[in-house]
Amino acid sequence: MAPVIGLVLGAATGAIIAKRKGGRGLDMAQYAAAYAIFFGLIGLFVAIFLARNAAG
Repeated sequence: MAPVIGLVLGAATGAIIAKRKGGRGLDMAQYAAAYAIFFGLIGLFVAIFLARNAAG
């Protein structure tokens, strides 16, 4: 669940940042994709960490 939340939050964050910088549609899409990948990876590591520590 954490990676999905990271993807959504990352895409929204990237789009907002690109919009604030005056970017157009493709700029917003590129920022959204980059931030979604980054936040999704962070979410994946969080999920792995929680899964490994919950068993012990």
